[in-house]
Amino acid sequence: MEEKKAQSRDRRHKIILAVLIAVALVSGFWFFSEYLENWKAQQEYERLAQIATETAATEEESTTVLEEETEEETQRETEPPYVSPINFEELAAINPDIVGWIRIPDTNIDYPIVQAADNDTYLHKSFEGEETSAGTIFLDFESQSDMRGYNSILYGHHMKNGSMFKDVVKYKDEDYFKEHQYFEIYTPKETIHLKAAACYYIENNPMVRKTRFRTYESFQEFVRMMLEPCEYAWFPEEPVNNLYVLVTCSYEVNDGRTVLFALEAGEE
Repeated sequence: MEEKKAQSRDRRHKIILAVLIAVALVSGFWFFSEYLENWKAQQEYERLAQIATETAATEEESTTVLEEETEEETQRETEPPYVSPINFEELAAINPDIVGWIRIPDTNIDYPIVQAADNDTYLHKSFEGEETSAGTIFLDFESQSDMRGYNSILYGHHMKNGSMFKDVVKYKDEDYFKEHQYFEIYTPKETIHLKAAACYYIENNPMVRKTRFRTYESFQEFVRMMLEPCEYAWFPEEPVNNLYVLVTCSYEVNDGRTVLFALEAGEE
């Protein structure tokens, strides 16, 4: 009898061990797959960043020549045409949905911005069209593509490896907020210099993505309402023409979002 009990225990132990090994293998495979996917996504965006900036020197030289020729030939005070530091022509050849590039110094945020006909397309789709959990930074489909409407909303995932909009959540710390307050969004037509104005977490609230307003005054009130919840918010003295919102997932509440609001740096 004792021998049978011992054999039964051995079988149970072997089954449990087999289950644990199977779980460990599945978990290991899942973690490796996730790591590999994130690594591939990061490699893609690093390559895109290189493509985006590799012709900057040539373009700057062209601008200098153009300025000299204009000065010699016309002797008029004319502003030279804008030349973006981002090679949008090359990027558009890869993905015509590109509308801009966002770069925040001293962070991991240095990515192309795309816009589709909805807010689902790029949730799990890379800039080059591959399926990936990292997705792509994208502009709300109801925002103006030139990012000169009342409210330009940008979405990015909160990735564990620190990529995409993970660094946005750090702006909830006042010291970090003040140390990283200035950044840029580049479009094919201009460089938009921005200053962070407020950051906090919310439950997923559609009010944040409001893009249409009855009057200019109602938009000013909307901006005030959006900035007010942040204890260390920056309120400009002059009326605001454009608001920019960076949105990513947040885990303080169910279905939470961290929202970072920014205004043009010149609106001081």
